Amino acid sequence: MSNADTVITALRSGYERLADLVDKFDDETLAGQSAATEWDIAQVLSHLGSGAEIMTNTLQLAVDGKPPAAGDFNQSVWDRWNSSSRREQAEGFLEWNEKLLALFESLTEDQRDTIQIEFSWLPAPIDLATFARMRLSELTYHSWDVRSASDPAATLDAAAVPEMLQTDRDVSWITKPAELNGQAAVLTVVTTDPAEEFTLRLADPVTLEATKADESDGTLTLSAEAWLRLAAGRLGPDRTPESVELTGPISLDTLRSVFGGY
Repeated sequence: MSNADTVITALRSGYERLADLVDKFDDETLAGQSAATEWDIAQVLSHLGSGAEIMTNTLQLAVDGKPPAAGDFNQSVWDRWNSSSRREQAEGFLEWNEKLLALFESLTEDQRDTIQIEFSWLPAPIDLATFARMRLSELTYHSWDVRSASDPAATLDAAAVPEMLQTDRDVSWITKPAELNGQAAVLTVVTTDPAEEFTLRLADPVTLEATKADESDGTLTLSAEAWLRLAAGRLGPDRTPESVELTGPISLDTLRSVFGGY
């Protein structure tokens, strides 16, 4: 099994879980507020649908050995989706996510191992597993945004969590060091399901290190699922499992402010 296979499998299960809900949504539900504070549920689905259309195009060009699309392609897709009705956005989400998954699943073992995908904003091409994890992260977080609107106990899809932990640990672009108000600390992060230990350095910039520091000021203990939601600004007080524990000079509310969401 190639490194990309498990990611594609997680994409399929995560999509089908959300699609089962979307199939049942009426117009009132689509207009309801999602957990993404600036978007209603249809807008979240529009974001996921337009992203699937763009990624389908990007992947197909890579399969065909062609360069990335021109710079105005993405904007033209977003403009079309933004002008669609809520019902069209929901139906388009189902259509384009199925197309993207079908393309992923159609790739041969050799293609899964060797395809390189170019982005104009990246310094070098990426492999299929990395590309698929980018989509998995987007789908998983925004699926939670939809599901948690009516289920405060909703969690990220379990199959996605181990894969999402493998993504780039550069958190400089998603953190707000100013929220530390001059405080600094080194925390050991201990996760379960899967079990990992790594270091969170709270300073300017905020950084993650893949190994446990020799000395720390405290420990954050939580499930890997809860860690991923915290890092993405999705672990509000009403969405925090009782099992989350934090010792040291930094409060959980401060961590929530530092990881303000995106």
